[in-house]
Amino acid sequence: MTETDFSLPEGTHTVVLGLGDLNGIMRGKRIPASHWENICKSGNAYSIALFAIDMTCDVWDTPYVNFDNGYPDFHMFPDSKPAALPWEPGVAMAFARAQGMDHKPVPIDPRLILEKQVKRAADMGIEIQVGAELEFYLLDPETNMPKDKGIGVYGLDRAAQLEHVLGPIRQLINDYGIPIEQSNPEYAAGQVEVNIRYCEALLAADRVVMFRSLVKQLAGAHGYKATFMAKPFFEESGNGFHAHYSLWKDGKNIFADNGNLSQTGRHFVGGLQKRMAEAAICGSATVNGYRRRAPYTFCPINTAWGLDNRTVGLRVIEGSDTATRVEKRDAGADCNPYFLLASDIAAGLDGIEQQIEPSEITTGNAYEDADAAPIPTDLPTAIALARGSDWLKGLMGDDMYEIMCQQSERELEFFMNQVTPMETDRYLDAF
Repeated sequence: MTETDFSLPEGTHTVVLGLGDLNGIMRGKRIPASHWENICKSGNAYSIALFAIDMTCDVWDTPYVNFDNGYPDFHMFPDSKPAALPWEPGVAMAFARAQGMDHKPVPIDPRLILEKQVKRAADMGIEIQVGAELEFYLLDPETNMPKDKGIGVYGLDRAAQLEHVLGPIRQLINDYGIPIEQSNPEYAAGQVEVNIRYCEALLAADRVVMFRSLVKQLAGAHGYKATFMAKPFFEESGNGFHAHYSLWKDGKNIFADNGNLSQTGRHFVGGLQKRMAEAAICGSATVNGYRRRAPYTFCPINTAWGLDNRTVGLRVIEGSDTATRVEKRDAGADCNPYFLLASDIAAGLDGIEQQIEPSEITTGNAYEDADAAPIPTDLPTAIALARGSDWLKGLMGDDMYEIMCQQSERELEFFMNQVTPMETDRYLDAF
């Protein structure tokens, strides 16, 4: 098989072709196999608004796509060989790449931003490996509440109770071609975590987009609703996206130095620390996303780093030379993986190039580390820092940066322009 081999598995009658939108939600079309050869040659047309819609599919006038230019088309072309979906006989799925009508990349394609950072690393002789850990809730679709009760974190009895739905999610997605390392119940009723095996950064982001879509499909087929919403229940654990980074050169992990974090790894941490606050919007773009960010929630509130410490924002895992890595813990499971990985990698590579030293290591409770620089714990602060960041604007490009900021500003406006049930319950009769 070569990179241009897009032949279909035997017996395929339908091909699912899609890619990640502005929020990393997989969108595309189902295509008859009889039409696949033409799609491979000529592409499949979509409105470019796909990259400028919010999570509810609402549109607004943006600098790049708007009512004045008529929301023009772009084309999707397959970027991976179609693989059979084990739970849908005769159906295969392929990931796509975007191409403008001018046969050039689409400037507001989020994937393009990560591609540029991956190329930047390659020009430095570096390959970036990323492991993704995502938490999500499995809920009753009628009540939007968990079907189980109590906290069963790591509980094998709880795991067995959920195996009728979590087993197919783990096994069938693995069979499709996204390598799943493990799953476990998490720190709330209905909450689980699934770990995707580390791989090259761009592929890792693509797999997150596909994984979230496939989880929701499989959960639905087994009588559940899956949600990656960052904080669906205020009093319960939030859903995080923990990204594990290691950098490789000439077949060796350059974060490792005889089982310890290398100087290169320290500089990567220093770069991440420098940009974590102004790039917070890349990991949490909604009001809800910042409800995770509170002390003693296992979600960080500052840029502290430490060794195997789950209270810090940057957790370093040492050990064998192949396993040494940096885990960044602030992002929500609902974020766009291209924005998250691109901003993290850009910051880390800056750290390496500029030899940025990290702060003093935190050895205790990072929530009480008065010297650690804060990261935003609310959306208005995150927007203000993003709007003031020439670094982030340069990373994203003018149009993508503006669309990303506009979406978060709209989310904040939607939130502020309402009277909540809490206000009515508390104040209506009292005053």
